[in-house]
Amino acid sequence: MARTPIDRLGAAVQGILNEYQDDIEANLETITKRMGQKGAQALRQQSKKALKQDTGEYAKGWKYDCHKTRRSSKTTIYNEHYSLPHLLEHGHVTDNGTGRTYPDTPGHPHIAPVAEALTETFEREVLEKL
Repeated sequence: MARTPIDRLGAAVQGILNEYQDDIEANLETITKRMGQKGAQALRQQSKKALKQDTGEYAKGWKYDCHKTRRSSKTTIYNEHYSLPHLLEHGHVTDNGTGRTYPDTPGHPHIAPVAEALTETFEREVLEKL
């Protein structure tokens, strides 16, 4: 182990901390991208099971997008049919446009279970990498 003079100790410690920070950022970017892939795939499967749609258009609409900024990584999972997930998850009132409403359409919770599972997996993987 090389000796560091006391006047360069601060710079040496800062260099080690910067290297550690770069490793953590790289690991977080990898984990968030993997969670986006897993989440979109899980939502595709859950959509098929929960909603039993014939066409499969809604299930195929799940996508993810990764954003990396200078100090963070963010993955957004979304559906191409932007307003439909909320209606299907929480239910809605059906109206035929004439002012007459029909009984409420019940919700099919298929997003919340996937979000909870992804959160737990993300936390576990981050703690493993630290």
